Amino acid sequence: MDNPWLSLDYLRRSGGEVWEHLVIHASLTLQAVAIAALIALPLAVLARRIPRLAAPILGVTGVLYTIPSLALFGLLAPFTGIGRTTVLIGLVAYALLVLVRNIIVGLEGVDPDVVDAARGLGYTRGRLLLTVELPNALPSIVAGLRLATVTTVALVTVGVVVGYGGLGQLMFRGMQSDYHAQIATATLLCLALALVLDLAILLAARLAMPWTRSRRAGARRARSRARSRSRDEVTA
Repeated sequence: MDNPWLSLDYLRRSGGEVWEHLVIHASLTLQAVAIAALIALPLAVLARRIPRLAAPILGVTGVLYTIPSLALFGLLAPFTGIGRTTVLIGLVAYALLVLVRNIIVGLEGVDPDVVDAARGLGYTRGRLLLTVELPNALPSIVAGLRLATVTTVALVTVGVVVGYGGLGQLMFRGMQSDYHAQIATATLLCLALALVLDLAILLAARLAMPWTRSRRAGARRARSRARSRSRDEVTA
């Protein structure tokens, strides 16, 4: 019996089910990353403001990150039950290290002269953070968000062990029944979801950081002028 890896017939027959699991997968990813970012930001700011807390904060998030996903979901299940809550807690725990570390790196990379100038103008700590430090740290924060999002898309599939794995449910069922089309469809949709979310974050970051486009345009003009001068010197 023909058992192809790619089958439009499978999508026609099971399109509703595939869409349902794709929505679950996407919503879990976005919710986990959003919650992790809300937790990671104050932790990173605290670690930046009080350096002696940086090691414990990174240490705890690092320990959470090193726990194998299957083991973590299994450990959480007796306390949080089987389903979405358990998967969500695990996903948030895994995203924390990447986000906390990147936010700290971004804040540490802010030019001290810019910070001193803002303080000289009478900026409060809150205003300094929101209008100076975080905007300047955005490139590093965005890099962390992109990495955390793509990683979370992959980890959602492991949630199948507690009965809530999004597209992982389809993969698992396909493997049990040796149904190639179901496995391939779920896998390709995971890849597509990761790519779409990554591009969406990148686009949002470019809109939020217009000065980076101006900087790149200036760098391109400088390189163009340098090449022109080099050609002129060679010609002379």
